[in-house]
This record gives sequence, C-alpha cells and structure tokens, in this order.
Amino acid sequence: MIDPPKVSVIVPTYNRANRLKEALNSIVCQTYKNFELIVVDDGSTDNTSKVIRSFSGAQYLALTKNSGVSKARNLGLASAKGKFICFLDSDDLWDVNKLKIQVDWMENNTNSQACYTDEIWIRNGVRVNPMIKHLKHTGDIFRYCLALCIVSPSSVMLRANLFDEIGNFDESLPVCEDYDLWLRIGAKYAFHFIEKPLIIKHGGHADQLSRKYWGMDRFRVTALKKILDQNSLDNDQLLLTRATLIDKCSVLIKGFAKRGKTKEEFFYRELIDKYS
Repeated sequence: MIDPPKVSVIVPTYNRANRLKEALNSIVCQTYKNFELIVVDDGSTDNTSKVIRSFSGAQYLALTKNSGVSKARNLGLASAKGKFICFLDSDDLWDVNKLKIQVDWMENNTNSQACYTDEIWIRNGVRVNPMIKHLKHTGDIFRYCLALCIVSPSSVMLRANLFDEIGNFDESLPVCEDYDLWLRIGAKYAFHFIEKPLIIKHGGHADQLSRKYWGMDRFRVTALKKILDQNSLDNDQLLLTRATLIDKCSVLIKGFAKRGKTKEEFFYRELIDKYS
C-alpha cells in the first residue's frame, strides 16, 4: 500500500496559461518532495489545460464553467490526501525551500494548526515594499486580520483536519474569501509567522480579483457579520469585531450617500444599528 503524501498543494487557476507554467515549476522544484500537486482549472478558455497536462505528476481537476476561486480551492480540498494543505495562486511563486521549512515547523510543533511566511512583492515588474498596514504578526493574529487580509493564501500551511472543524472557503464570496477563512481560524488558533520571504507575490495585472471588484469592504463586512452571527467569539473578539464592522459600514455609507445609492446606504445603516 502506498503511503499518502505528507502535503497537498492546491493551485486554482483561471485563464493564466502565460503565468501558470512558472508557478507550477516553483512547486515541482521544491527541495521537499513528499507532496501531491492538485491543479484546478476554473473554467479557463485559453490553453491552461495544455500547460497543466505538461506536468505529468499533477492531478488535473476542471470546472466546466468559471465558478470562482473558492469553489476551485474547495474542489482541490475534496481530493487532497495530505496531512498538511498549501495553496499557490497561479500568479505567485515559491522559494525552493518553502515546503521544507514549513513542514519542519509543523512537525516540530504538533500543536500548531497554521503557519505562514513573509513575502516579496512585485508590482508591474518592480519590487515594492508592503505598507505598514500589511505588517505580519505571529501568535494570536485575530485582531490584525480584522482590518484587512494579512495572510496570503500562497504563504500558508494548514493541518488538513482544520477544515473539518472550521469549514472550507465560502463560495458565496467572490473575493475576500481568504479574509473570511483567516478570521474563522484566527478566532480559535494561533498562526506562527516564519520570518523568511518564501513566496513572491505578483500584482498590478488586469486579471487580479481585487481589481475586478470595487468596494472590497462590502465583502469584508459580509464576513464580519457572519462570524458575529455564529456567536463563537470571546468577549474581546466580539467587541473588536463589532467595532470593525461599524467602522467599515460607516465608510461604505459615506460612499453610497455621495453616489445617491439610498438603498445601499440604508442597508449598512441597519447593520450599524443591529451590531451597535
């Protein structure tokens, strides 16, 4: 009987054939080799399938239509056999030692459920420094995850059984699905931060989801409302989450009022009333 792989690496992709090969190469070139590679084609219309099939060791899963990154990642999770789960967005790259360093940490710290790494940011081909608001933290990071997403999916390693407890990516969210998941995990478990830049994040290109959807805080408010309604937060978390939701709603109200969007303005005013 063949032992299952230690790590499952899940790569969701949509119409990024021009970037996908380099991303997959950064996985197959890892110094740590006990992993399975699962690539999920989210209904691409370019030659993505040809690129995936050129990697003989990759498990190729395909959605018949573009359904969003959450559904793609969840399909990969359903096929994953590893003890640990990693993700790589198809416009990002891994350092060759990324898996080895994270597996070593997780194996030596058996109570740890999650770890993530530092990042190198490339915007339009130029290396840039992250802003202060993107500063990484270790341990209890819940409060730092409320304002915005500070954990990149490409940088994280999670224990597979964590998804049985926390749940998968929320397929109703077209964006900020990672923000939502980190809040749910961070409310219960610590994230260990590995202070080494083990991924390269590429940004500035036209197909980034963050450029496709305006008003990202609309989706963050949805995630905040959801976790509040679950009644699973301790008192400190509850107060911080309520305050963040109210702050984000207040900003959205100003934007909608300026544009004469009275229906949307009323919706967020009602949320403030409910959670004040």
